[in-house]
Amino acid sequence: MSDTASQLKKGVLEILVLHLLSRSDLYGYQLINELDIRSHGYFKMKEGTLYPVLYRLEDSGHIESYWERDDGKRGVRRKYYRITDSGQRRSAEMRQELALFFGSIKQVMEEDIL
Repeated sequence: MSDTASQLKKGVLEILVLHLLSRSDLYGYQLINELDIRSHGYFKMKEGTLYPVLYRLEDSGHIESYWERDDGKRGVRRKYYRITDSGQRRSAEMRQELALFFGSIKQVMEEDIL
């Protein structure tokens, strides 16, 4: 992966995580799996990439975590994340900024039509 692709991915991880958490509460592995599946492998990542994003979002109050025991055979405790009201507002702001960003890039890069 090029350095450019890596930087672009890092720049959008927060908005993608907030978007997924706005749909349902998820634990870390579920977030990694959803990003991988929904992006057809483009956002395949390891825990070391995702967890700093989760910690940053939690520290800023945009998400919160809680522990829950899995109902499966093993009964493993998992740390789930959920979006807060602040996170919902931040997600909406980021979507607007991203739309403006993409629109501006398109305007600059489109060939002039005469």
